[in-house]
Amino acid sequence: MSKLKIAIAGCTGRMGRVLLECVAQADDLELHAALEHAASSHLGRDASEFGGARGVTVTADVVAALQGADALIDFTRPEGTLEHLKICRQLGVNIVIGTTGFTPQQKAELGVAAQDIGIVFAPNMSVGVNLLFKLLETASRVLSHGYDIEIIEAHHRHKVDAPSGTALGLGEVVARTLGRDLSQVAVYGREGVTGERDPSTIGFATVRGGDIVGDHTVLYAGIGERIEITHKASSRATFALGALRAARFLKANPAGLYDMQDVLELK
Repeated sequence: MSKLKIAIAGCTGRMGRVLLECVAQADDLELHAALEHAASSHLGRDASEFGGARGVTVTADVVAALQGADALIDFTRPEGTLEHLKICRQLGVNIVIGTTGFTPQQKAELGVAAQDIGIVFAPNMSVGVNLLFKLLETASRVLSHGYDIEIIEAHHRHKVDAPSGTALGLGEVVARTLGRDLSQVAVYGREGVTGERDPSTIGFATVRGGDIVGDHTVLYAGIGERIEITHKASSRATFALGALRAARFLKANPAGLYDMQDVLELK
């Protein structure tokens, strides 16, 4: 049985290196391409220097690198991801997108490209977090009245967007279950004299510091009790393994826009 040929964007970054290691350890996968941006000082070096298998050179030539690949895994920035998406569509290469910070207009571009290639797009590739999404549907239905809902997230000091894509995804699940529009009920910060809390709102609190991989808590605060549903990631390997699971899923399914709920058969 032939191995699935995986390309990795941002291969020398924190997430990229973990992906390289996980691909190297998988019996059914092989590293097909290791991509970096044109200004990277790592171009021309062997991927084995960053945890991958020997024999693949880090390159910025996306078109050449993706020739013959089965899937690209991209945890970079929205602008770079969208450029990669265009090339994947041209070449018929599936793509797994863990990038966060997309605007609604940018997200729409994913749907258009999914007419021709398979795309898994999720704010968080962790199996545990995606199970959390499912659990929140039940919790939000049961706790729909009399409970204030707050989402607290913490990440490392280098993260550039806030709230995290995962936190927003959690908020969207809660809002959808409650029949609310998150864009209308989200509160992203409180300062000064804010007045009493509007019970229809969903609050977000963001922490940035140190090397925190990713902590997320959804708090349901009622009278006399609190329910907290928490996921804490201690290693980026959980995201990498979920992304590789998504790549395998795309190989076995037709073109379309999927998320990790599809991959894990939670829908």
